Amino acid sequence: MIVNCPTCKKEIEYSTENVFRPFCCKRCQLIDLGQWANEEHAIPSGANKDAESSMNIDIEDIEALLAQQEKDFFKE
Repeated sequence: MIVNCPTCKKEIEYSTENVFRPFCCKRCQLIDLGQWANEEHAIPSGANKDAESSMNIDIEDIEALLAQQEKDFFKE
């Protein structure tokens, strides 16, 4: 199968013989790794929204959640 290198767009054969697949060479592989390390690439996720919303819980909400537990550690 012929694919384009994600970094330089050069056409290469995607096979087990190419140890740098899907890249054409070690240089392109390292460029891509550097872009991930510099956070130039990212996988979108909702994790940041969840982290922000969990920080907005006040003490009353926490106490209400604990009171709902059947085996509450703090009641014994």
